[in-house]
Amino acid sequence: MVSRKSFLTALLSVTTAAAAGLASCPGYKASSVQHTSNGLTASLTLAGDACNVYGTDLKDLTLTVEYQTAERLHVIIQDADQQVYQVPESVLPRPSNNGCSFSASHLEFHHKANPFSFSILRKSSGEVLFDSSAAPLIFEDQYLRLRTSLPDSPSVYGLGEHTDPFMLNTTNYTRTIWNRDAYGTPPGTNLYGDHPVYFDHRNADGTHAVFLLNSNGMDIKIDNANGQYLEYNTLGGVLDFYFVAGPSPVEVAQQYSEVVGHSAMFPYWGLGFHQCRYGMQDIYEVAGVVYNYSVANIPLETMWTDIDYMYLRRVFTLDPVRFPLHKVRELVNYLHEHQQHYIVMVDPAMAYQTEGYAPFTNGVAANAFLKEANGSIYKGVVWPGVTEFPDWFAPGTQDYWNGEFDSFFDPDTGVDIDALWIDMNEASNFCNWPCKNPFEEAITMGDPPRPPPVRIGSPIELESPSRPGFPSDLQPKCHAQITFSVRAKTFLGENIAVLGNTMTLGKNDIWNAPVLNADNYPVWTGTIDMPANKKLSYQYIRLEPDGSYVYEAENHTITTGDCGSSQSVKDKITTKSPPHGSSSKKRDLGAPATLQPQVRQTSGSGDMLGLPGRNLINPPYHIQNEAGSLSNKTIDTDIVHYNGLVEYDTHNLYGAMMSEASRQAMLSRRPTLRPLVITRSTFAGSGRQVGHWLGDNNADWDHYRFSIAGMLAFGSLFQVPMVGSDVCGFGGVTNAHLCARWAMLGAFSPFYRNHETLGSPPHEFYRWPLVAEAARNAIEIRYKLLDYIYTAMYDQSVTGVPLVQPMFFKYPKDSSCNAIEYQYFWGPGLMVAPVTGDNSTSVQIYLPDDIFYDYYTHEAVQGNGSRISKDVPYTSIPLYYKGGNIFAERASSANTTTELRKQNFAIIIAPDVDGAASGSLYLDDGASIEQAATSYIHFSYSKNGKFKMTGSFGYQADVNIESVTVLGSSSTSSAKTQLAVSMEHAIPLTGPFSMDL
Repeated sequence: MVSRKSFLTALLSVTTAAAAGLASCPGYKASSVQHTSNGLTASLTLAGDACNVYGTDLKDLTLTVEYQTAERLHVIIQDADQQVYQVPESVLPRPSNNGCSFSASHLEFHHKANPFSFSILRKSSGEVLFDSSAAPLIFEDQYLRLRTSLPDSPSVYGLGEHTDPFMLNTTNYTRTIWNRDAYGTPPGTNLYGDHPVYFDHRNADGTHAVFLLNSNGMDIKIDNANGQYLEYNTLGGVLDFYFVAGPSPVEVAQQYSEVVGHSAMFPYWGLGFHQCRYGMQDIYEVAGVVYNYSVANIPLETMWTDIDYMYLRRVFTLDPVRFPLHKVRELVNYLHEHQQHYIVMVDPAMAYQTEGYAPFTNGVAANAFLKEANGSIYKGVVWPGVTEFPDWFAPGTQDYWNGEFDSFFDPDTGVDIDALWIDMNEASNFCNWPCKNPFEEAITMGDPPRPPPVRIGSPIELESPSRPGFPSDLQPKCHAQITFSVRAKTFLGENIAVLGNTMTLGKNDIWNAPVLNADNYPVWTGTIDMPANKKLSYQYIRLEPDGSYVYEAENHTITTGDCGSSQSVKDKITTKSPPHGSSSKKRDLGAPATLQPQVRQTSGSGDMLGLPGRNLINPPYHIQNEAGSLSNKTIDTDIVHYNGLVEYDTHNLYGAMMSEASRQAMLSRRPTLRPLVITRSTFAGSGRQVGHWLGDNNADWDHYRFSIAGMLAFGSLFQVPMVGSDVCGFGGVTNAHLCARWAMLGAFSPFYRNHETLGSPPHEFYRWPLVAEAARNAIEIRYKLLDYIYTAMYDQSVTGVPLVQPMFFKYPKDSSCNAIEYQYFWGPGLMVAPVTGDNSTSVQIYLPDDIFYDYYTHEAVQGNGSRISKDVPYTSIPLYYKGGNIFAERASSANTTTELRKQNFAIIIAPDVDGAASGSLYLDDGASIEQAATSYIHFSYSKNGKFKMTGSFGYQADVNIESVTVLGSSSTSSAKTQLAVSMEHAIPLTGPFSMDL
């Protein structure tokens, strides 16, 4: 047995030896340099003896430099034979090369021949933006290293996904990128997404960004030992860099959007308030949440359902007794009749169920699943138990996925969802590597979990004067109740269930038999709905940890009472616990399916499929993956996709590819409507197709704060603007103060959803008076500003200007803004300054040297680069109009976004210190991909009091501007209001207009 001390000694020895080996690596020398009209090419040859520290050094490389636009430079270092894996263009299309000349570029590329290094300079100032001479280049078959120097005390952002500070630590810091299921989103670890781009902000010289297009696992190290540096350590791929010059942070964001693609435009209603909870017992509980929001007068735009709706957690199924199709359809119809929407979750892992499960057999027929080398389906363990995973590279997978969506979500016969939620797509696999027997592992883990007890009807009347019309099927039904009590001694892991010949007792189906609780052990109890006035039979079942179960030999009988009656029975179980591991009946997990081995491509010259002979499970260099080995809790990294690519190289693409396939499947259902798809796992460019929620956070103040930095990273740096957190926290127990603050904060993220896990007390907004008041206040403000933020979303989809922006984006010369991560701009001109202290009712707000106006009082506040203190109740959030902006707000809020679009506009003018302001308003039908007509209206206000409205006016919104308000002036802090004219003569949004105020 090896002691811990000797193990650590051995590990230190290996690490020391590796460091010594890296120091001896010779680097490369450049030759055959050929200048082109817009760049250069060169050959790179190993400059000495190979060091082979973490693999085999490649002898011959090529360098290609392209000045693609005036602001963008592309540098790629790849193997001469182009065998090494590169991210497929089908996953991330490359930006067009406009062939910019060196003279027109804002960047300069320089290199040194021996040892080879290169640097990127800003031409206007000569500032060095990137310099790889800090260490020799290493390019091995399973390890690449490239280091660049950074300025002292740099301001660096990005390199996600993580919950570390928004401005990254630059001392002894490692950012690992390897997508994983990261419950609790702990800081200092790799999370769900892969975004290897960083923004380097230098107050004096501007901002630039560096994007490494590489999907392999990597450690990116930032440290100041022997000079400040940033170092890439990747497990493969090539060094494919895009440098963008800025120089303003907003321009950098725009230029990065041209590399990875402009973000998708989402439906207007998607900006409404969403509600979800994992652990819903049945359709009655879902309907009850909808009802309770209505009673509480809190606008609810969209109701979501987690995997609770599925039969035994199988994708594309409904639980026939808890979520029967006709009742789900009745609730969806009710929502649609009341201008609301419905969303459910779809996971990638499909149940390995060979009998009676069409999504499995259809996938087999389409050759759509990942396979082992022998042609059998690759299996893991997720919620349904044993599972298989779609191969998004296989040619039949998209049609298969479309078919399942078209069938299960058919508006006439299925669940008519309005949008989609995809989860677990890192891909998550519960099985610990090596998962040698997933069937046994599924039993040990208890997957699929037993469903909750069945109820007869809703526990509450789902009617209210304000929202009548809940279907009778969703109302309370006549039933009796029986409390079962049975004395039964058990061992750890063994449970007692009651099985009978009625639906709420499983109807003789062991999977649906309700499990009793052992709160008063050894007495097991449970109160269960029963049909009234019926003679029923039942028996107690021992549920064993290995998935087996033991029946009683004889049934008990009972006659239930009238409607509303309750009675108790006390029984003694007639069976004993078996020897651990024995069983009287095993559950059927389905027989393995064996398929013909698929034809696989083999690596050859120029195919970019990856070098042969690599250790795809345990590469010599170990990235700091929080889950341990690369294959742990995910798909084995030696699995080969249909096209010959291996999971080792493409793991980080899995979630993004599922996102694209799912977006296409939604388009297959509704070709004319913008899809709203919210995903957990992302890759660079995912914003082109989907939005993202920030994962399974915790209900604590730290995660409340993390949500701000996460939103800013995805919205302003990664070009995924439809982003938000699980408001009030997913895991753990929230409280009224935290939830009220989060209800206010969440309203100022683009994606706004309350969500939590099962097992915790429910935290819908209506459950505390304080939170309900906060939610009503927050949603009212959000909805009045919805067209303002919808316009910002449209602008980002067209120009890349971020919808949300950190403080330094607006004030790049103010170094005090660099590290601010809890204040930000929502849209072009509304500053949000939330309270972030635990249980605090005050906040310190930084005001740059600029003029602002309090959102609530309209009071002018002159900033001078210092902080002000503000007392803030739990039902409010500090908001400030930034001077120089014009805001088109709805004059009144509404309960749904459909009604909101019928409200008139109120124009708020916040002049800058010179008395001028401008703004814009985009209008369309809010849903269509191809718009029949749109309006893009420009507003301007000059210091002489002239208000103008110009632009395009194609969309007929059938609403008007009913008021124009000018805030303050350069000489007074009071607000003056000028009503345009009376309501019957309000300003129409149909053409140019001007007036003196």
